[in-house]
Amino acid sequence: MYPLLIIVVYEVFMRYVFNAPTTWGFEATTFLYGLHYMFGLSYADVHGAHVKVDIFTSLVSKKSQAVLSIITNLVFFMPVTICLTLWGIKYAYTATKGLEVNPTSWAPPIWPLKILMALCLVFLLIQGIANLLKDINILKQQGRKVLP
Repeated sequence: MYPLLIIVVYEVFMRYVFNAPTTWGFEATTFLYGLHYMFGLSYADVHGAHVKVDIFTSLVSKKSQAVLSIITNLVFFMPVTICLTLWGIKYAYTATKGLEVNPTSWAPPIWPLKILMALCLVFLLIQGIANLLKDINILKQQGRKVLP
């Protein structure tokens, strides 16, 4: 986040004080923000920070919450994340194979960013699997409880 801040401050300073904007400032901030966002996906999932509707799930037992979480994970999260991950890996492979650069005047190599994007999607998929296993474990723990 600090490199992003430094680049934005530098770009604004150069643009408005010296009337000499950089050719790379906008792209660099876009790339860094994109990576920041992509790495934040799995981080937010670890901490349960993604937007969700707790109104309904807070009214049911832990076992029912785990069942609902497993269903939504298998029906919605996993298929979308698997498709995005496979697409991201293919996208990164194609970009790396051709040593893709961004078609601008600065022309920075973009293939390393696409590799990192695919890696972030792999992290998100791994976190989804961890969440699924956690919910299955909760279901098993709740099943072992003896009712009075």
